[in-house]
Amino acid sequence: MGAVNPPRSAKAPQQERSRATRRKLLEAAVSCLAERGWAGSTVSVVAERAGVSRGAAQHHFPTREDLFTAAVEHVAEERSQALRDLFPERAAGAVDRKAVVAAVVDLYTGPLFRAALHLWVAASDEEQLRPRVTELEARVGRESHRIAVELLGVDESVPGIRETVQGLLDMARGLGLATLLSDDTARRERVVAQWGALLERALG
Repeated sequence: MGAVNPPRSAKAPQQERSRATRRKLLEAAVSCLAERGWAGSTVSVVAERAGVSRGAAQHHFPTREDLFTAAVEHVAEERSQALRDLFPERAAGAVDRKAVVAAVVDLYTGPLFRAALHLWVAASDEEQLRPRVTELEARVGRESHRIAVELLGVDESVPGIRETVQGLLDMARGLGLATLLSDDTARRERVVAQWGALLERALG
């Protein structure tokens, strides 16, 4: 007799558990990377923090590189969606561009950026990791730029607009770097306010 396939009702909870385990591993990997850096972040450390076995972790992510690149990509996608959700009225053209600037800066000053930075540093020394991180960052950069253009409600075919939006993203990244060493909140708020005013004038 052939093997009996489990009923669909039995498969669904198993798939849910698998998705939940994967999510816990991804979130634990990001927090480990942000707090411990690449050298202190191993599959075993992440598995322990996620509350799963090392074997379960390796079932989902066979290599350390698989785990950490997937983790940063996962959280980047979630934060991009959260950024869109902050401005549901953008289709009506009612978005406050100063608020968009502040939200973009927030993307670069949280644990995701700290984790991504550790991944960049590791990739500069790890030949196996470098091409994966380079491809990931290019994809995240394109998505961030596209979302910023969408939220600001601008037309990139107009000369100078693309460079203006990219300047905003570069500025936000720089503020994220400054935040790594000290609490830069007060200065950051002043810079964000000034950039918001500049964008209003530059973008019309």
